[in-house]
Amino acid sequence: MPFKDVVAALIVIVVWGANFVVIKFGVDEVPPMLLGALRFFFVAFPAVFFVPRPAVSWRYVVGYAATISLGQFVCLFLAIYLGMPAGLASLVLQAQAFFTVAIAALVLHEAIRLHHVLGIGLAIAGLVLLDAGADSTVVPLLGFVLTLLSAFSWACGNIVLKCAGQVRMLSMVVWGALLPPIPFLLLSVTFEGSDLMLDTLLNLSWRAIAVVAYLSGVATLVGYVLWGRLLSRHPVARIAPLSLLIPVVGLLCADWVLDEKLGMWQWVGGAVVLIGLAVNLFGARWLSRLRNQAQAT
Repeated sequence: MPFKDVVAALIVIVVWGANFVVIKFGVDEVPPMLLGALRFFFVAFPAVFFVPRPAVSWRYVVGYAATISLGQFVCLFLAIYLGMPAGLASLVLQAQAFFTVAIAALVLHEAIRLHHVLGIGLAIAGLVLLDAGADSTVVPLLGFVLTLLSAFSWACGNIVLKCAGQVRMLSMVVWGALLPPIPFLLLSVTFEGSDLMLDTLLNLSWRAIAVVAYLSGVATLVGYVLWGRLLSRHPVARIAPLSLLIPVVGLLCADWVLDEKLGMWQWVGGAVVLIGLAVNLFGARWLSRLRNQAQAT
């Protein structure tokens, strides 16, 4: 992987790792469906007047909007609002890596190599260890299920992007944000109430404004533009597991900011995740060297 793509991946990991703490702050002040509407409204406007429409079929734009923008964040915002701890949400959401690789193998017929299986297996073991230190944390069942649904929606969006082919990601992100505010607002009116919506909008705090700015400008525009470019340049099985580093950053941020303390097994789990990622990224090169050395001897 070129160095610039490694840097892009690291930026995405840090931005999205911190994102869960930001969402927690957001849903503490803004109803979750209204927060989703605000997030994607400010992704789309005023940028849509200056960014050209993506040069792909509308079905890909709608598919991207319905999965990565709408489905993922309806489930995730609601899960955290219902009490899913921010650090553990960052952990469970990374099931998207496994969903993505599996769907790509079934739909796109992408090959899954031995080092992919080994790397993902190690990463799964690391995620289990990360979760082992959180036994004392109350995890609502509905919040857990919603986070898994969020992961599945993200994985489906990854496949939509892969099927769309080469696309200008800034255009896809901006134009894909046109659809979500409407269903988010309808959900907010239906389940949160118009009175609460208006009261929240008229009394937004500076922290709530900062949350919306981060979610729309940094997490969405920066994060998804870079993520989409990585998916378009590399096999899904190589890129999707990179997101397994996100819970390491997410758990650290939750520990530092929200005082969600890490146990010893969580630190060990983070190290195992890193080893799994290294195997996934560099396993082919290592196996090739081992074969060459074996043939030389």
